[in-house]
Amino acid sequence: MHFGVLRVLNDDIVSGGMGFNTHPHDNMEIISFPLEGDLEHKDSMGNVAIIKNGDIQVMSAGTGIQHSEKNKNRDKTVKFLQIWIFPIKKNVEPRYDQLVLKSEERHNRLQQILSPNANDGGVWIHQDAWFHLGSLGKGNKQNYTFKKKVNGLYAFVINGKITVDGQTLSSRDGLGVWNTDQLSLVADTNTEILLMEVPMSV
Repeated sequence: MHFGVLRVLNDDIVSGGMGFNTHPHDNMEIISFPLEGDLEHKDSMGNVAIIKNGDIQVMSAGTGIQHSEKNKNRDKTVKFLQIWIFPIKKNVEPRYDQLVLKSEERHNRLQQILSPNANDGGVWIHQDAWFHLGSLGKGNKQNYTFKKKVNGLYAFVINGKITVDGQTLSSRDGLGVWNTDQLSLVADTNTEILLMEVPMSV
């Protein structure tokens, strides 16, 4: 999938004991977001970590890294989202970050989980992008105001059913919105949704 500088949105399921062997990346911002299970991460920067549901992980590949991701458990599957975003500048020093998100901060509200600012809420990347996660009860209404009017937004429904600017979306549906500065959301059922605001051009 290609939406603005958001190049790929993988909705992956990894069987017990399986995964992705060591492979290279460069000049890409890579965000991993587990939905279920335990994902083991290793990289050439020396990072070894377990990423779980409720965590968010980011890697700035920059001048180049190698990494692997495997299901930590042999008796359970791992489900996770991995999002690739083109950076605002190339050949930066590679970096890794991981954060445990507070679930109470997204109950019936939109929790910022990623931004371009290291001192802001969530993790940060080398791009004018903002991600928000909402866990909305049936009937809950939210308005999202764009951070930059030239950006677009890709809404991805993790689970549930929700109406986004008059469009009804169900689990695993996505919707791209641009040329506007605000978005309305109404949860038709208990819903978990990820909003990804990104520039529309590299």
